[in-house]
Amino acid sequence: MGRTRWRIASLACASLLVACGSVEHFGTPAADDRAVDVWLTTGDRTRLLAPEARLDFADRPPLAANIDVDDARRYQKMAGFGAAITDASAWLIRNRMGEAQRTALLLELFGRGGRGIGLAVIRLTIGASDFSLTHYSLDDLPPGQTDPTLARFSIDAQRADVLPIVKRVLAINPNLQIVASPWSAPAWMKTTGSLIKGSLKPEHHATYAHYLSHYVDALAAEGVPIHAITLQNEPHHEPDDYPGMRLDPATRAELIGAHLGPLLARRAARVDLIEWDHNWDKPQSPLAVLSDPIARPYVAAVGWHCYGGQPSAQSRVHDVFPDKQVWLTECSGGEWDPRWPQSLTWTVRQVVIGATRAWAQGVLLWNLALDERHGPHLGGCKDCRGVVTIDSATGAITRNLEYYALAHASRFVRPGAERIDSSAGAEDLDHVAFRNADDASIVLVVCNSAAAPKEFSVRYRGHVFSTKLPRESVATFVWKS
Repeated sequence: MGRTRWRIASLACASLLVACGSVEHFGTPAADDRAVDVWLTTGDRTRLLAPEARLDFADRPPLAANIDVDDARRYQKMAGFGAAITDASAWLIRNRMGEAQRTALLLELFGRGGRGIGLAVIRLTIGASDFSLTHYSLDDLPPGQTDPTLARFSIDAQRADVLPIVKRVLAINPNLQIVASPWSAPAWMKTTGSLIKGSLKPEHHATYAHYLSHYVDALAAEGVPIHAITLQNEPHHEPDDYPGMRLDPATRAELIGAHLGPLLARRAARVDLIEWDHNWDKPQSPLAVLSDPIARPYVAAVGWHCYGGQPSAQSRVHDVFPDKQVWLTECSGGEWDPRWPQSLTWTVRQVVIGATRAWAQGVLLWNLALDERHGPHLGGCKDCRGVVTIDSATGAITRNLEYYALAHASRFVRPGAERIDSSAGAEDLDHVAFRNADDASIVLVVCNSAAAPKEFSVRYRGHVFSTKLPRESVATFVWKS
């Protein structure tokens, strides 16, 4: 860790009155190997990631509603959980919070120990999204001009807010994994001559690949390593008031196989290429790209969004191409459904549980932070909700239901954990289980989406504990393996 990162991390730790070197992982199970630690969030908000009374495994029969956990059956290794540091999120954290507030928030979101919830992955935008204060690319030119050698490429638009915040996060977690996505190629590369709508001109396919590679190089030079990039955010969508670009499967396959794939493959430091980066409802699109024999070897993963379809689409593609990783690269909550209990359980059931049971190794929500007016944004979503809300006048934060949905996994499931088998259960009870690699602890996340309490048991290696989960709630159970 460099001297600057050490100073930032030390300041962050001091601000919460903890000593980084001595804090145990939150969720480390009790020494008693029959004890089960429990944390609970309820839809009525009376309990918010609150520790509950310990339970105990015993030699007793399971209940009719029972979850069997089997750590001998293992699936994907987890990269972690996180959210996007959009231009809007970074601007708010940099410009609407005091230094103490900023340090405390970043340590809470990305730290472990104390109150840290251990977010381990972030997403960045390559140029502007709808959650930017201006619409821009990294090579903007006056109309009619082109820059095929990318001589005017620059990341200066992201130096004021995004890069400083990402560097602060890296100081807290140097192992952070970063995924980056473009919303549009520069306007001069496109059929519309605009960041809005259009597709990529064929004569600029190679240039666009170099544009994305330049971005990876530029961030690496800033000490910000990019783990993976996607070719295009939501390539089947052309929004009419913020940057976007349509890329059909044939075009994506050609871009990957002939241009971007070989460029990334020649890099000394590995950068994964994530295909699709769009909704669950069109698995045929990434299947078409992966069916291209030239493009397929360059694709490391398929990325998904939650705005249409079901998580089972991830499994459908994974079953055909099991060597490809799975990521949920975007899902946003919003005031289109302001009902806390229903939105909490939907997010946990579909995103935290559904996506990971369908092979996702990384799970990313959309904006890390927005203000009380659901912005700042320029076009696009007018009522999206951040993981936290930052009061633009005071810098005070509100932890939204998305915060608790993520935290029920991210605080306990550490990078490198493996998803393990959890089966059976009962109607309205969804669940997923993991085994942490560093201390071999077991983490079980259970969601009750019913409007009534649910009593159930958990059986592990022949021993059983039983409990009752309140209506519309989520619980995390942690024990020694």
